[in-house]
Amino acid sequence: MLADTLSRYWWMTLLRGLISILFGIVLFTRPLISLVTLTLLFGVFVLFDGIVHVASAFGGRRENERWWVLLLTGLCGIAVGVLTFINPAITAFALLFYIAVWAIAVGLLEIVAAVRLRKEIEGEFWLILAGAVSIAFGVLLLTRPGAGALSVLWLIGGYAIASGVILIALAFRARTFVHRVVSEFKG
Repeated sequence: MLADTLSRYWWMTLLRGLISILFGIVLFTRPLISLVTLTLLFGVFVLFDGIVHVASAFGGRRENERWWVLLLTGLCGIAVGVLTFINPAITAFALLFYIAVWAIAVGLLEIVAAVRLRKEIEGEFWLILAGAVSIAFGVLLLTRPGAGALSVLWLIGGYAIASGVILIALAFRARTFVHRVVSEFKG
């Protein structure tokens, strides 16, 4: 069921991956970015990511009884995005915790989704890996908050690019899954 939703909306996962990579590239190419700009970029990124998750959840709710996992992931992203815009003058310390909590929540929910997918598709490893990377990133930020948001720009950019690459790999695996099922159905 979840595999059907993931494969039908594979392009949304691809879009998430591309936006994540673009966000990472912006952080790498603009190392002198101000904290306020970083906060607003992060808010846009997380809000967009959350909206894509919510759209995917509602798009697949008829086929998948566990669509709420995607919905919950999306709502977490939207909530963190909105919190970011409510207070754009947020301190580096608070921004790190917003990012850390969001990354850990998304990582845990991606692992839950992957465990549920393991019997439905091959390649659930990519979703587990994306979840593990998110959790590791969140924990790292929680354990090193004194470094400040500006000093972890490279870490945030690296995380965004790594996560984006993994999501793109997952999208193409999901796309091949739908093509394989269609071929088997026609054959």
